[in-house]
Amino acid sequence: MRWIKKGLVKIPNIGSWATSHAMVPFPFQLNEKVIRIFSTFQDKQGIGRPGYLDVLVDNPFEVINYSQNPLLDIGAGGCFDDNGLILCSVIKHPNNSLFMYYAGFELSNKIRYRLLTGLAISKDDGNSFERFSSVPILERSSKEMFIRGGPFVIYSDNKFKLWYVAGSDWIDLNGIKSPKYDIRYLESLDGYTWAKNGEVVLSLTKEDEYAFGRPAILKRENDIYRMFYSIRRRSLAAYRMGYAESNDGKEWVRKDEELNLNPTLDSFDSEAIMYGCPFEINGELYLFYNGNNFGEKGFAIAILSQE
Repeated sequence: MRWIKKGLVKIPNIGSWATSHAMVPFPFQLNEKVIRIFSTFQDKQGIGRPGYLDVLVDNPFEVINYSQNPLLDIGAGGCFDDNGLILCSVIKHPNNSLFMYYAGFELSNKIRYRLLTGLAISKDDGNSFERFSSVPILERSSKEMFIRGGPFVIYSDNKFKLWYVAGSDWIDLNGIKSPKYDIRYLESLDGYTWAKNGEVVLSLTKEDEYAFGRPAILKRENDIYRMFYSIRRRSLAAYRMGYAESNDGKEWVRKDEELNLNPTLDSFDSEAIMYGCPFEINGELYLFYNGNNFGEKGFAIAILSQE
């Protein structure tokens, strides 16, 4: 693969709830002319809430609209998402509502935080969402105690397929406790009832690795599954991107070295490449991704070269 970096889509002056960051961009085809880029913005306290930027299909750098208010506010005190949430994927349900899958942050005492998955539903084409439940749809389990987040869902073969990150362990990283987690897989018939434990489909096989970021899946009709994910290593301060392929969505072959999307010196992505999400526009494959400090300046766009 050879990616052509096209640059950064900066954050408009949205409001006090969105003063920085456009984390974990997720492109969604709103209509034939507009792509809605769902993302998570942060306030001055670093608390995340989801919103969107609408861009033109013919020019994804032209922002024509944005969410005036959060699509979903933080949860009530004591809930699993009371310290912020990160939108990870949005799908159209067979009943034409939109399902938003997000990771909720809950601060803890003996560990730094828990990260569990919630669901919100929109009945107005993604202009607003309501919580499906005040408790997570991926609750803690004995094998996935602290991390069950980063949910990416597709609807295929009359069922919901979920790839997510999960783990129960913490490591010491330069004096800071950091969670350790891999990528797992589950299926559901309704999109909100999931098993307590998933099947590990991408393991931390390299000695330097300790976590993967939100996976993003590209599945064309009658084609293989392609996974774009982020890799956290002990030797690096920030994420890098990885890539894998699968025939069934469960058994994956890592091909990280084929992705060829690396940091650029003296740029917004000079230190990090993360949270890439593939999307096809007019026959070309685009990758929406974040750079330094989890997308502090906005999200970026790269296009796969046809040459």
